[in-house]
Amino acid sequence: MIAGPPVTETDLPLKLFSRGKVRDTYELGADRLLMVATDRISAFDHVLPNGIPDRGKVLTQLSIFWFSQTHTFQENHLVSGMVPDLPTALRDRRGELAGRFMIVRKAKRIDFECVVRGYLAGSAWKEYQDSHTLAGEEMPPGLHESERLAYPTFSPATKAASGHDENITFAQLKKELGDELATKLRDASMELYKFASTLAERRGLILADTKFEFGLIDEALTPDSSRYWEMATYQMGTSPQSYDKQFVRDWLLRSGWDKESEPPALPDDIVAQTRERYLTAYQRLVGKPLFPRKPRNE
Repeated sequence: MIAGPPVTETDLPLKLFSRGKVRDTYELGADRLLMVATDRISAFDHVLPNGIPDRGKVLTQLSIFWFSQTHTFQENHLVSGMVPDLPTALRDRRGELAGRFMIVRKAKRIDFECVVRGYLAGSAWKEYQDSHTLAGEEMPPGLHESERLAYPTFSPATKAASGHDENITFAQLKKELGDELATKLRDASMELYKFASTLAERRGLILADTKFEFGLIDEALTPDSSRYWEMATYQMGTSPQSYDKQFVRDWLLRSGWDKESEPPALPDDIVAQTRERYLTAYQRLVGKPLFPRKPRNE
């Protein structure tokens, strides 16, 4: 499918509930919200000038896939992603919104990120290099970058309104939320990770780590919130090929941008390659393309 222009803004005739780096959320009565995923993309705490076409659809449809797969053992807030369920006030905006919205129940967000790590990568690898710990817990010596951990590890983090999130220990999470809620979050996160990593392995992908939010959740197990690696080319001691926006981060680092000033626009080839990575991640996980080819007329 040829990509159209990215959807980077929404201006719906509804009361705005919140606007994030990617999603615009609107009020739908007393107990419902409309979450719309745009094609905006952020890196290093900046929203980039140009978006990635269809990225919002991938994030939305992959989240709906995972919410539908896991609702039997983990309740979620999803009500519908079906166009006929949109309010009549949006009748003329259905084409624009199709594939990129979720109608959800209102919920109070728990302001901590629940990270589960199955492999030593990213900030976990940096922490291990600095202190031989992971989530504040002592780890064995001699581990390598991208090495599979002996068992998945729960690694919570603060959710910062601006700036970087900070990793904390499970003991700190219990101090903030109480033993019962902290334990419930850990157990739910571990169960979700084990389910998703098993399904990903059947599709030839490694779910190296992922982060969950509970309460008012915008996504789950997408390339934005998860590190998916290609199983066929995975090698311990390297930074494996991944299906996330690291590709964009790498280009920004090569561009010489200082991470402080306004970020540069992404070149067309980087936009196209990033879009392809998101669409490939969807197809590999779900087992079918997001945009099926139309049969040719004989």
